[in-house]
Amino acid sequence: MAPLELLILKSLENGPNHGFGITLHIQEASGGLLAVEEGSLYPALHRLDKEGVLTAEWGTTPAGRKARFYKLTPAGRKRLAKAGEQWASVTKGMARLMRFA
Repeated sequence: MAPLELLILKSLENGPNHGFGITLHIQEASGGLLAVEEGSLYPALHRLDKEGVLTAEWGTTPAGRKARFYKLTPAGRKRLAKAGEQWASVTKGMARLMRFA
């Protein structure tokens, strides 16, 4: 799974959100270290929706704007759990490599 897809799924773990909200969550949760551009976010959201790991429905943002809100499906929760384990393994391996390389 691409890192962006993992970030999206993790961002939606605690409930539905719209695209801009997902972008803000990723940026804030990473302490400003990660930024997601619209040109990358929306194609990934559409792809995940087509794959059945997300669903989307229209709603209204707190600011009163109409937006699509994305939500994890049960398949999305399973994919997030598996991807989280894989990412933890990769980061553990990278940390070891950086210590001993």
